[in-house]
Amino acid sequence: MALAQVTDVAARAGVSPATVSNALNHPDKVSAKTRERVRQAIEELGYVRNDAARQLRQQQNLAVGMIVLDIGNPFFADVARGAENTLGELQRPLLLGNSSQNAERELTQLRLFEEQRVAGILITPVGDALQRLGQIKDRGIAVVIVDREAGADEFSSVSTDDVLGGRLAAQHLLELGRRRIAVIGGPRIIRQVADRYEGARTAASALEDATVQLWDTGAMDSQAGRDATKTLLALPAEERPDAIFATNDLVALGALQELTRAGIHVPEDVALIGYDDIQFAASATVPISSIRQPAQEIGARAARLLVAAIADPSASVQHPVFTPALVARESTLGP
Repeated sequence: MALAQVTDVAARAGVSPATVSNALNHPDKVSAKTRERVRQAIEELGYVRNDAARQLRQQQNLAVGMIVLDIGNPFFADVARGAENTLGELQRPLLLGNSSQNAERELTQLRLFEEQRVAGILITPVGDALQRLGQIKDRGIAVVIVDREAGADEFSSVSTDDVLGGRLAAQHLLELGRRRIAVIGGPRIIRQVADRYEGARTAASALEDATVQLWDTGAMDSQAGRDATKTLLALPAEERPDAIFATNDLVALGALQELTRAGIHVPEDVALIGYDDIQFAASATVPISSIRQPAQEIGARAARLLVAAIADPSASVQHPVFTPALVARESTLGP
């Protein structure tokens, strides 16, 4: 069955197509009685307005593109949810892309969003994408960096203080008497990983007998956590860590699985802490300590900044930074 057109609605309601358009877009110009006739005709015919065509005629696109590092990570799903809820209140659709921590895939998705002529882009870059994003902004598409500082005055950004988060994680482990901390998660090209490692190293630098070593996993998922932990457990006993700081909770969950499989007791033999405080961390077999950051608030704040930049490209840039918090559970404290 062919889709109903404006002309079909007009014929059914006994009005002109222009009156139907006004009823939909400028209802104040149409009487209540006529609006009701148009509404009934739309309902009877199952008419769906072509919003893409309307935006094309008005030479504008309300849609916003968003690229996250890993949509399979509940943290980024929550960031996207926060952005979507905020944009939805403003009748702006969100187009979601997933770079899978791959710079080439990120570039492809940026091109697609440009081709779609989106009004703005929210992005958690894989690496140093500022030059490319600057070119996009110069072509009239607003850009806001999400979950990391922009590192430049050209874009607004919304982030969490990941250096502080890494320091909180390591301090917690050090206060529990742990001295050999392995930081697992990567690649290090991801700014959040580098910042969390830097914070952990800073915390340990005050103690002569404490060491912090980064094990770059090349990915930030549970399989990476399992693989890295297997490598750590293969070390000579005197070199094995007595604590693991995973740069996100998915990596921590993989680490916990491998430790359990190997018969290593958590936290008696190895203490474990993650990052993001996703729901799965609290519900793991051994509830995992984590560093909490407000995912949905990050997405919502970034969306508001982007909408402001779309409305006024000359608006001043902003860099709000959220403060992370330690959530200690059995994986470090014990039952």
